[in-house]
Amino acid sequence: MVFGSKNQLVGLDIGSRTIKVAEVLEGKKGRALKKFGMIDIEPGAIEEGVVKNPQVVANAIRQLFHNYSIRTNRVAISIGGYSVIVKNISIQNMPEEQLYESINFEAEQYIPFDINDVNLDFQILGESEHNPNQMNVLLVAAKKDMVNEYINLIDMASLNLGVIDIDAFALQNIYELNYEAKGGNVALIDIGASKTSVNILKNNMSVFMRDVSLGCNQINNRIVSMINCSVSEAEEIKLNNKADKLSADELKDIRTSVVSDWSDEIRRALDFFYSTNPDEEIKQIVLSGGGANVKEFRELLALQSSAEVKIINPFERFEIDSHLDDSDYLKQVAPQAAIAMGLAIRRLDDK
Repeated sequence: MVFGSKNQLVGLDIGSRTIKVAEVLEGKKGRALKKFGMIDIEPGAIEEGVVKNPQVVANAIRQLFHNYSIRTNRVAISIGGYSVIVKNISIQNMPEEQLYESINFEAEQYIPFDINDVNLDFQILGESEHNPNQMNVLLVAAKKDMVNEYINLIDMASLNLGVIDIDAFALQNIYELNYEAKGGNVALIDIGASKTSVNILKNNMSVFMRDVSLGCNQINNRIVSMINCSVSEAEEIKLNNKADKLSADELKDIRTSVVSDWSDEIRRALDFFYSTNPDEEIKQIVLSGGGANVKEFRELLALQSSAEVKIINPFERFEIDSHLDDSDYLKQVAPQAAIAMGLAIRRLDDK
């Protein structure tokens, strides 16, 4: 039997083009996926993580919960982009309670924003491998105005906010849950509508993160500029590979050009990692987000990185509710579902 928990949260991934929701329950046999759904929002309602039209987004969230009959109203969400900074730092050993008191001072030299304008959090990772008198700390800073935007958005959607996570951490959590821990380095790369994030794991610990302003919207924008159609029409053309005004070869040229830009930016991020870790090697790249389904991108990235490239399956170790047991559908939405699933496994009492 699967049962709920007073600490249960619904995962809500608020993207700039699509909002995803996932409900996971825990039982004696493990975790079970009860609900998963998506809804598109108007172009421009969210841009680069900034909520430009909160009423439109809140209405879409309410509609999404209604469409999939989700009654739990306490949610976990995540944020990312340039208003969020994640750093691995080394500082003098001290008790966690003392670090709480001095975190502003410790963080100030690493955060490119006014320290009074950000919310800070941290996780002590353990002793520094280079200096036994120091410890490694994962430092997270998020601009207060962005955090407040999302708090207000959830309130407008008549939901209760339980957790605000970071996109990259939600993705890392669902990856670690579904796949056996391996030695070596793995790059988790999420290609969304307007943002691509790179998170490199060493022995399942994040050692490098970077966000770049590239994503699937580039394909849409190129289509719009060529045939003067709406963004919605461009999305339909991109997904179905057919249009009266655009030939198959023209569409292929657009996709090839855009994925080349994606691969170049990712290669630069990987090169930067290698420049500071010359003895390391990334043997596997795991893709998520809508861009993961672009075959040309996967092939080009594998060629340029000399790594195995695979698409994440966030449902790998979940019992699937009978009404969701459509393998073709779940396979299609799997890369887009990853962050929502990572949020859905969060609980109020974890960190």
